[in-house]
Amino acid sequence: MSKTVSESWRTALIGEICNIAIGGTPSRSVSEYWDSTKSFGHPWVSIRDLRKPRIYETSEYITDSGIENSNVKLVKKGTVLMSFKLSVGRVAYADRDLYTNEAIAAFIPKSKNVIFNQFLYQGLQSWNLLENIDQAVKGITLNKEKINLIEALLPPLPEQQKIATILSSVDDVIEKTHAQIDKLKELKTGMMQELLTKGIGHTEFKDSPVGRIPVEWDALLLDSVARRGSGHTPNKAKQEYWNGGIEWVSLSDSSKLDRLYITNTAKKISKLGVENSSAVIHPSGTVVLSRDAGVGKSAILTKDMAVSQHFMAWVCSKKLDKHFLYYVLQLWKPKFEAIAIGSTIKTIGLPFFKKLQIPIPPLQEQERIAKALSSVDVKIFELEDKHTSIEAIKKALMQDLLTGKVRVNIDNKEAAAA
Repeated sequence: MSKTVSESWRTALIGEICNIAIGGTPSRSVSEYWDSTKSFGHPWVSIRDLRKPRIYETSEYITDSGIENSNVKLVKKGTVLMSFKLSVGRVAYADRDLYTNEAIAAFIPKSKNVIFNQFLYQGLQSWNLLENIDQAVKGITLNKEKINLIEALLPPLPEQQKIATILSSVDDVIEKTHAQIDKLKELKTGMMQELLTKGIGHTEFKDSPVGRIPVEWDALLLDSVARRGSGHTPNKAKQEYWNGGIEWVSLSDSSKLDRLYITNTAKKISKLGVENSSAVIHPSGTVVLSRDAGVGKSAILTKDMAVSQHFMAWVCSKKLDKHFLYYVLQLWKPKFEAIAIGSTIKTIGLPFFKKLQIPIPPLQEQERIAKALSSVDVKIFELEDKHTSIEAIKKALMQDLLTGKVRVNIDNKEAAAA
């Protein structure tokens, strides 16, 4: 494979090779424009729908009347879509005829002899979209004029097809892995609902402050079976309070939560930072829960750590298994999100946790329930790690193949097919 781009590659502006169609939004004040039942209308794509490579179902549907009384445009099946406002650069295929809002651009190649549609899909994930950006009040945004100025690097058509085939095969693995993760998460949700409310093998139930539970279970204040604590943020102006080697769980670690254990943190504080603040070092095995931004996210500490004031922390007594508590908090995450209040940062006040009651099965049953749920989590985490690894491979391949750094070999049969 040659490591240089040959003269057969060329650059072109998107506006030279594609027509760009921008969608619209029917009036929200006219209910006749919207099909809330999704039974007779047409799929209408917004940015929140651009989460999978192919879009078939959408969050909202519009009616024929909504189409007639707005500037939405029909997008044919197979068309490449891209978000260009706020979340710039999310790319997907239309998997059926549909419509889009004004934050989504549809790319229609002017000639099949210039750009291969699947190559366009891959290229939009690699080409420099941000060279002509505007910094909008609420974030990064493009417009149709600037989309037309995006510069595409185009190899000959046979090479486009070969590159797209290679990258699409990786996309297929990513998509299948994602589907496996979704199925396991759905299974876990069902298992939590069943095991944490009905237990294992029970036939008789009773009402309790936490809902219907087996008659053998108790409903107790969490404070009666675990020692509750919180944390603090040392003075950020004092450099000697920071980078001292003590793990410190903060909102910066949000992405590390909800994965059963947290093993390290983005920021660390010093012994002086602990001594000169209200920060507390919690022992390994402590269960922590975010009560502010990212409300309801939880984890179990794998080593002694401090936490910020945005977290609650519980050290379980011998009556409460830490893994069981973690999964109860996971089950109740939607409840925590619902009760959080605040205009800027939603938060749950301390009085709520002082009164919080939880179901308490016999300890052996707690352990069995936690073991069953953690076995599913292990499989989810393995697949998520695989997903991350494959995405890294895809990124590296795109860097090589879409820039011409590494060339693909085209045989005569492939050249003729193109």
